[in-house]
Amino acid sequence: MLVLPNGDVLVAEGRGGNAPALRPKDIIAGVIKQQGNSSGKGGNRITLLRDADNNGEPEVRSVLIDNLNAPYGLAFVDSSLYVANQDALMRFPYREGQTEITEPGEEVTKLPSAINHHWTKSLTASADGSKLYVGVGSNSNVGERGMDVEQERAVVWEIDRQTGAHRTIARGIRNPTALAIEPTSQALWAVVNERDELGPQLVPDYLTSVQDGAFYGWPYSYWGKNLDPRVEPQSPELVETAIAPDYALGSHVAALGLSFATDGGFGGTFTQGAFIGEHGSWNRQDLSGYKVTWVPFEGGRPAGEPVDFVTGFLTSDGQTRGRPVGVVFDPAKRILLVADDLTHTIWRVTQNSPAQASLASPN
Repeated sequence: MLVLPNGDVLVAEGRGGNAPALRPKDIIAGVIKQQGNSSGKGGNRITLLRDADNNGEPEVRSVLIDNLNAPYGLAFVDSSLYVANQDALMRFPYREGQTEITEPGEEVTKLPSAINHHWTKSLTASADGSKLYVGVGSNSNVGERGMDVEQERAVVWEIDRQTGAHRTIARGIRNPTALAIEPTSQALWAVVNERDELGPQLVPDYLTSVQDGAFYGWPYSYWGKNLDPRVEPQSPELVETAIAPDYALGSHVAALGLSFATDGGFGGTFTQGAFIGEHGSWNRQDLSGYKVTWVPFEGGRPAGEPVDFVTGFLTSDGQTRGRPVGVVFDPAKRILLVADDLTHTIWRVTQNSPAQASLASPN
């Protein structure tokens, strides 16, 4: 999701990927994951919601851009809307207040799209707007498809907004599903989904600053230099350079959303920090995630234990009522919006009223 300067909310709707199943495990995992998906049908589009009176009921709901290729990441800079499709970063001209864009858009640069085991391309703009950052997930769990298909996967790109020229600023970052700029330091941060099949308590998904030139271990090691014995051949020289992420979120929470509080946030405990949407585990008996977490910050760094901020998506008997994905904080309205891709709902969280639904099923 993205909040435009006039308060309109944009929601990316799409699904991509075309990776074939390699093993019986892949087929089984697909069946299990399907149980956590909505039966509703979404479109490859950007939906616009306008709630001018901030009552949680949008007066305007329209398809801003249609016929996209699995859109995911969104950014707005200098009257241009940027959309990270699964295969390319696109730019669309935008006039304040418009509710439909019919222009085909301009390709800024192609994005790695072969196989697309992880198809989502996260996106954010630098603090000064001159650069765009795109997160590209791996094409496998731990390289089982061969490393040839992992070229420019598990990386973060920095892209010149004007020319489309790009460079890789971080590697070995398995699936950076959301990117955001921390407001006090103006540094780039990411939430990252780590590997599976090492048990329910490994490996922690994480929140980390994205350091220029860093290698985060995938697939050869995790959380710094902890070797993954499944990967062949090993690469000990590369592992020696691996750095540990900044902050563990828990194993298999499937963090898919990241938004920093700005302009004082909700105040009090929730003044400085990050909201994180946790989609939830599919591969452990004691389920994890299925909530929005708050990580307090101080001086541009995490500064305390995570706090459950929005819960109730998982019942006490293990039934799933929703699965948080994108989150976005709107400082002008003092609200947090939470996308739930199980029920096709946007939840609106305020300081002094219960969460409210702003977007029902798109069908």
